[in-house]
Amino acid sequence: MGIGREFLTSTGGQEFVAGGIGGMASVIAGHPFDTIRIYMQQPRARTMTSTSMVDVSHRINALGGLSAFYKGMANCSILTKQNAVIFYTYERFSRMLGKDEDEDPLPYSKVAMAGFGTGLIQTSILTPVELVKIRLQLSTSMSQSRIGPLDVARSIFRAEGLPGFYRGLGITILRDAPAFAIYFTSNEYTLDLLHPGRTETSEISLLTTATAGGVAGVTSWITCYPQDVIKSRLQAQGAPGSPIKYTGIIDCFKKSIKEEGCRVMWRGLGNAVIRAFIANAAVFTAREISLRFMPKERKAASP
Repeated sequence: MGIGREFLTSTGGQEFVAGGIGGMASVIAGHPFDTIRIYMQQPRARTMTSTSMVDVSHRINALGGLSAFYKGMANCSILTKQNAVIFYTYERFSRMLGKDEDEDPLPYSKVAMAGFGTGLIQTSILTPVELVKIRLQLSTSMSQSRIGPLDVARSIFRAEGLPGFYRGLGITILRDAPAFAIYFTSNEYTLDLLHPGRTETSEISLLTTATAGGVAGVTSWITCYPQDVIKSRLQAQGAPGSPIKYTGIIDCFKKSIKEEGCRVMWRGLGNAVIRAFIANAAVFTAREISLRFMPKERKAASP
Protein backbone atom coordinates (compact mmCIF):
# COMPACT_ATOMS: atom_id res chain seq x y z
CA MET A 1 0.00 0.00 0.00
CA GLY A 2 2.84 2.34 0.85
CA ILE A 3 4.42 1.89 -2.55
CA GLY A 4 1.08 2.39 -4.27
CA ARG A 5 0.37 5.61 -2.44
CA GLU A 6 3.87 6.89 -3.07
CA PHE A 7 3.40 6.21 -6.78
CA LEU A 8 -0.04 7.87 -6.90
CA THR A 9 1.19 10.99 -5.13
CA SER A 10 4.17 11.34 -7.47
CA THR A 11 3.92 13.39 -10.63
CA GLY A 12 4.81 10.42 -12.83
CA GLY A 13 2.29 8.15 -11.13
CA GLN A 14 -0.50 10.68 -11.44
CA GLU A 15 0.31 11.22 -15.11
CA PHE A 16 0.19 7.43 -15.63
CA VAL A 17 -3.28 7.11 -14.07
CA ALA A 18 -4.68 10.29 -15.63
CA GLY A 19 -3.24 9.35 -19.02
CA GLY A 20 -5.00 5.99 -18.84
CA ILE A 21 -8.32 7.66 -18.03
CA GLY A 22 -7.74 10.06 -20.91
CA GLY A 23 -7.09 7.08 -23.16
CA MET A 24 -10.48 5.58 -22.25
CA ALA A 25 -12.22 8.83 -23.14
CA SER A 26 -10.33 8.96 -26.43
CA VAL A 27 -11.33 5.44 -27.48
CA ILE A 28 -15.01 5.99 -26.69
CA ALA A 29 -15.14 9.36 -28.46
CA GLY A 30 -13.00 8.59 -31.49
CA HIS A 31 -13.24 4.90 -32.39
CA PRO A 32 -16.05 5.17 -34.99
CA PHE A 33 -14.03 7.78 -36.90
CA ASP A 34 -10.97 5.54 -36.60
CA THR A 35 -12.83 2.64 -38.23
CA ILE A 36 -13.91 4.90 -41.10
CA ARG A 37 -10.31 6.10 -41.52
CA ILE A 38 -8.93 2.56 -41.77
CA TYR A 39 -11.44 1.64 -44.50
CA MET A 40 -10.79 4.84 -46.45
CA GLN A 41 -7.04 4.24 -46.44
CA GLN A 42 -7.24 0.82 -48.08
CA PRO A 43 -6.81 0.23 -51.84
CA ARG A 44 -9.99 0.99 -53.80
CA ALA A 45 -10.77 -2.69 -54.29
CA ARG A 46 -10.98 -2.99 -50.52
CA THR A 47 -13.64 -0.30 -50.22
CA MET A 48 -15.45 -1.11 -53.49
CA THR A 49 -15.79 1.83 -55.88
CA SER A 50 -16.07 4.80 -53.52
CA THR A 51 -13.77 6.00 -50.78
CA SER A 52 -15.79 9.02 -49.61
CA MET A 53 -16.50 9.31 -45.90
CA VAL A 54 -20.27 9.06 -46.42
CA ASP A 55 -20.14 6.00 -48.70
CA VAL A 56 -17.64 4.18 -46.51
CA SER A 57 -19.80 4.95 -43.46
CA HIS A 58 -22.81 3.42 -45.22
CA ARG A 59 -20.81 0.33 -46.07
CA ILE A 60 -19.62 -0.13 -42.49
CA ASN A 61 -23.15 0.41 -41.20
CA ALA A 62 -24.39 -2.34 -43.54
CA LEU A 63 -21.98 -4.76 -41.86
CA GLY A 64 -23.74 -4.55 -38.51
CA GLY A 65 -25.13 -1.13 -37.72
CA LEU A 66 -23.59 1.02 -35.00
CA SER A 67 -21.67 -1.93 -33.53
CA ALA A 68 -19.70 -2.24 -36.78
CA PHE A 69 -18.13 1.16 -36.14
CA TYR A 70 -16.81 -0.15 -32.83
CA LYS A 71 -15.10 -3.27 -34.20
CA GLY A 72 -11.74 -3.68 -32.54
CA MET A 73 -12.70 -1.43 -29.63
CA ALA A 74 -12.20 -4.26 -27.13
CA ASN A 75 -8.61 -4.46 -28.34
CA CYS A 76 -8.37 -0.70 -27.84
CA SER A 77 -8.68 -1.20 -24.10
CA ILE A 78 -4.95 -1.79 -24.38
CA LEU A 79 -4.69 1.69 -25.88
CA THR A 80 -5.83 3.13 -22.55
CA LYS A 81 -2.71 1.56 -21.04
CA GLN A 82 -0.71 2.91 -23.95
CA ASN A 83 -1.92 6.43 -23.14
CA ALA A 84 -0.92 5.87 -19.54
CA VAL A 85 2.56 4.92 -20.75
CA ILE A 86 2.67 7.92 -23.09
CA PHE A 87 1.97 10.52 -20.42
CA TYR A 88 4.20 8.79 -17.87
CA THR A 89 7.07 8.54 -20.38
CA TYR A 90 6.61 12.14 -21.47
CA GLU A 91 6.73 13.24 -17.83
CA ARG A 92 9.94 11.26 -17.24
CA PHE A 93 11.61 12.74 -20.33
CA SER A 94 10.47 16.23 -19.29
CA ARG A 95 12.08 15.78 -15.86
CA MET A 96 15.30 14.57 -17.47
CA LEU A 97 15.34 17.70 -19.59
CA GLY A 98 14.98 19.99 -16.57
CA LYS A 99 11.25 20.49 -16.04
CA ASP A 100 10.24 21.66 -12.55
CA GLU A 101 6.58 21.43 -11.56
CA ASP A 102 6.68 24.80 -9.80
CA GLU A 103 8.34 26.72 -12.65
CA ASP A 104 7.55 27.79 -16.18
CA PRO A 105 6.88 25.06 -18.77
CA LEU A 106 9.77 23.63 -20.77
CA PRO A 107 10.93 25.54 -23.85
CA TYR A 108 9.41 24.19 -27.06
CA SER A 109 12.67 22.62 -28.21
CA LYS A 110 12.80 20.42 -25.12
CA VAL A 111 9.08 19.65 -25.34
CA ALA A 112 9.72 18.38 -28.87
CA MET A 113 12.64 16.27 -27.66
CA ALA A 114 10.53 14.73 -24.89
CA GLY A 115 7.71 14.08 -27.34
CA PHE A 116 10.06 12.49 -29.88
CA GLY A 117 11.44 10.12 -27.24
CA THR A 118 7.93 9.28 -26.07
CA GLY A 119 6.78 8.45 -29.59
CA LEU A 120 9.83 6.29 -30.17
CA ILE A 121 9.34 4.22 -27.02
CA GLN A 122 5.59 3.65 -27.25
CA THR A 123 5.76 2.12 -30.75
CA SER A 124 6.79 -1.22 -29.21
CA ILE A 125 3.37 -1.34 -27.53
CA LEU A 126 1.36 0.30 -30.28
CA THR A 127 2.48 -1.73 -33.30
CA PRO A 128 0.97 -5.12 -32.33
CA VAL A 129 -2.11 -3.45 -30.82
CA GLU A 130 -2.88 -1.49 -33.98
CA LEU A 131 -2.14 -4.53 -36.15
CA VAL A 132 -4.82 -6.57 -34.37
CA LYS A 133 -7.22 -3.58 -34.31
CA ILE A 134 -6.91 -3.02 -38.05
CA ARG A 135 -7.52 -6.71 -38.82
CA LEU A 136 -10.67 -6.60 -36.67
CA GLN A 137 -11.91 -3.36 -38.21
CA LEU A 138 -11.56 -4.75 -41.73
CA SER A 139 -13.61 -7.89 -41.05
CA THR A 140 -16.16 -8.00 -43.89
CA SER A 141 -18.42 -11.00 -43.24
CA MET A 142 -20.80 -11.78 -40.40
CA SER A 143 -18.72 -14.81 -39.40
CA GLN A 144 -15.57 -12.71 -39.34
CA SER A 145 -17.30 -9.93 -37.41
CA ARG A 146 -17.83 -12.32 -34.51
CA ILE A 147 -14.14 -12.94 -33.99
CA GLY A 148 -12.31 -11.18 -31.20
CA PRO A 149 -8.79 -9.86 -30.53
CA LEU A 150 -7.53 -13.23 -29.28
CA ASP A 151 -8.75 -14.98 -32.43
CA VAL A 152 -6.93 -12.48 -34.60
CA ALA A 153 -3.79 -12.69 -32.46
CA ARG A 154 -3.77 -16.49 -32.71
CA SER A 155 -4.15 -16.37 -36.50
CA ILE A 156 -1.27 -13.90 -36.81
CA PHE A 157 0.94 -16.05 -34.59
CA ARG A 158 0.10 -19.24 -36.51
CA ALA A 159 0.80 -17.60 -39.88
CA GLU A 160 3.83 -15.44 -39.08
CA GLY A 161 5.03 -16.22 -35.57
CA LEU A 162 6.00 -13.54 -33.07
CA PRO A 163 7.63 -11.27 -35.71
CA GLY A 164 4.24 -11.06 -37.41
CA PHE A 165 2.95 -8.85 -34.60
CA TYR A 166 5.53 -6.24 -35.54
CA ARG A 167 4.54 -5.90 -39.18
CA GLY A 168 4.70 -2.16 -39.79
CA LEU A 169 7.06 -1.34 -36.90
CA GLY A 170 9.40 0.70 -39.10
CA ILE A 171 6.69 2.93 -40.53
CA THR A 172 5.07 3.26 -37.09
CA ILE A 173 8.36 4.68 -35.77
CA LEU A 174 8.58 7.05 -38.75
CA ARG A 175 5.03 8.15 -38.03
CA ASP A 176 4.99 8.42 -34.25
CA ALA A 177 8.39 9.80 -33.24
CA PRO A 178 8.00 13.08 -35.18
CA ALA A 179 4.22 13.12 -34.64
CA PHE A 180 4.54 13.07 -30.85
CA ALA A 181 7.17 15.81 -30.98
CA ILE A 182 4.64 17.95 -32.86
CA TYR A 183 1.75 16.73 -30.69
CA PHE A 184 3.14 17.89 -27.36
CA THR A 185 4.74 21.03 -28.81
CA SER A 186 1.52 22.22 -30.46
CA ASN A 187 -0.41 21.49 -27.26
CA GLU A 188 2.00 23.63 -25.21
CA TYR A 189 2.02 26.38 -27.85
CA THR A 190 -1.80 26.54 -27.92
CA LEU A 191 -1.96 26.62 -24.12
CA ASP A 192 0.48 29.55 -24.13
CA LEU A 193 -1.64 31.40 -26.70
CA LEU A 194 -4.87 30.86 -24.78
CA HIS A 195 -3.39 31.27 -21.28
CA PRO A 196 -0.43 33.70 -21.44
CA GLY A 197 1.97 33.69 -18.51
CA ARG A 198 0.87 30.30 -17.21
CA THR A 199 3.11 28.20 -14.97
CA GLU A 200 3.07 24.50 -14.15
CA THR A 201 0.82 25.21 -11.15
CA SER A 202 -1.70 27.36 -13.07
CA GLU A 203 -5.25 26.02 -13.20
CA ILE A 204 -6.40 26.17 -16.80
CA SER A 205 -10.05 26.06 -17.87
CA LEU A 206 -11.34 22.78 -19.29
CA LEU A 207 -12.35 24.59 -22.49
CA THR A 208 -8.77 25.75 -22.98
CA THR A 209 -7.49 22.26 -22.17
CA ALA A 210 -9.87 20.65 -24.67
CA THR A 211 -9.04 23.18 -27.39
CA ALA A 212 -5.28 22.75 -26.98
CA GLY A 213 -5.64 18.96 -26.98
CA GLY A 214 -7.78 19.05 -30.10
CA VAL A 215 -5.33 21.34 -31.91
CA ALA A 216 -2.45 19.05 -30.89
CA GLY A 217 -4.24 16.03 -32.34
CA VAL A 218 -5.09 17.76 -35.61
CA THR A 219 -1.59 19.20 -36.10
CA SER A 220 0.18 15.91 -35.46
CA TRP A 221 -2.15 13.94 -37.72
CA ILE A 222 -1.77 16.34 -40.64
CA THR A 223 2.01 16.05 -40.50
CA CYS A 224 2.12 12.25 -40.20
CA TYR A 225 -0.85 11.22 -42.34
CA PRO A 226 1.02 9.81 -45.38
CA GLN A 227 3.00 7.53 -43.06
CA ASP A 228 -0.28 6.41 -41.50
CA VAL A 229 -1.74 5.47 -44.89
CA ILE A 230 1.29 3.30 -45.64
CA LYS A 231 1.17 1.77 -42.15
CA SER A 232 -2.51 0.88 -42.49
CA ARG A 233 -1.93 -0.79 -45.86
CA LEU A 234 1.06 -2.76 -44.65
CA GLN A 235 -0.71 -3.94 -41.50
CA ALA A 236 -3.91 -4.86 -43.36
CA GLN A 237 -1.97 -7.40 -45.42
CA GLY A 238 -2.73 -10.92 -44.31
CA ALA A 239 -6.28 -10.15 -43.20
CA PRO A 240 -9.11 -12.03 -44.99
CA GLY A 241 -9.47 -10.45 -48.42
CA SER A 242 -6.12 -8.66 -48.21
CA PRO A 243 -3.36 -10.75 -49.79
CA ILE A 244 0.30 -9.80 -49.43
CA LYS A 245 0.84 -7.05 -52.00
CA TYR A 246 3.63 -4.85 -50.65
CA THR A 247 7.14 -5.92 -49.70
CA GLY A 248 7.91 -2.89 -47.57
CA ILE A 249 7.51 0.84 -47.00
CA ILE A 250 9.06 2.04 -50.28
CA ASP A 251 7.25 -0.62 -52.33
CA CYS A 252 3.92 0.31 -50.74
CA PHE A 253 4.52 4.00 -51.39
CA LYS A 254 5.49 3.47 -55.06
CA LYS A 255 2.65 1.07 -55.87
CA SER A 256 0.03 3.19 -54.10
CA ILE A 257 1.10 6.33 -55.99
CA LYS A 258 1.31 4.49 -59.31
CA GLU A 259 -2.12 2.89 -58.99
CA GLU A 260 -4.10 5.70 -57.34
CA GLY A 261 -2.12 8.91 -57.68
CA CYS A 262 -0.49 11.20 -55.11
CA ARG A 263 -3.83 12.08 -53.53
CA VAL A 264 -4.09 8.57 -52.10
CA MET A 265 -1.57 9.58 -49.43
CA TRP A 266 -4.13 12.04 -48.07
CA ARG A 267 -7.30 9.96 -48.53
CA GLY A 268 -9.41 10.09 -45.39
CA LEU A 269 -7.57 13.08 -43.93
CA GLY A 270 -10.79 15.04 -43.34
CA ASN A 271 -12.25 12.21 -41.29
CA ALA A 272 -8.94 11.78 -39.44
CA VAL A 273 -8.85 15.47 -38.55
CA ILE A 274 -12.39 15.36 -37.14
CA ARG A 275 -11.51 12.28 -35.09
CA ALA A 276 -8.19 13.79 -33.98
CA PHE A 277 -9.82 16.90 -32.56
CA ILE A 278 -12.61 15.04 -30.76
CA ALA A 279 -10.44 12.20 -29.42
CA ASN A 280 -7.55 14.36 -28.25
CA ALA A 281 -9.80 17.01 -26.72
CA ALA A 282 -11.29 14.10 -24.76
CA VAL A 283 -7.81 12.81 -23.80
CA PHE A 284 -6.55 16.07 -22.33
CA THR A 285 -9.87 17.03 -20.72
CA ALA A 286 -10.31 13.65 -19.00
CA ARG A 287 -6.65 13.73 -17.95
CA GLU A 288 -7.00 17.23 -16.49
CA ILE A 289 -10.18 16.38 -14.59
CA SER A 290 -8.52 13.25 -13.21
CA LEU A 291 -5.47 15.20 -12.03
CA ARG A 292 -7.71 17.67 -10.19
CA PHE A 293 -9.19 14.85 -8.12
CA MET A 294 -5.80 13.45 -7.16
CA PRO A 295 -3.83 14.34 -4.01
CA LYS A 296 -2.56 17.90 -4.20
CA GLU A 297 0.86 17.17 -2.73
CA ARG A 298 2.28 16.04 -6.05
CA LYS A 299 5.97 15.33 -6.06
CA ALA A 300 8.39 14.02 -8.62
CA ALA A 301 8.94 10.26 -8.76
CA SER A 302 12.43 8.93 -8.19
CA PRO A 303 14.30 8.67 -11.48
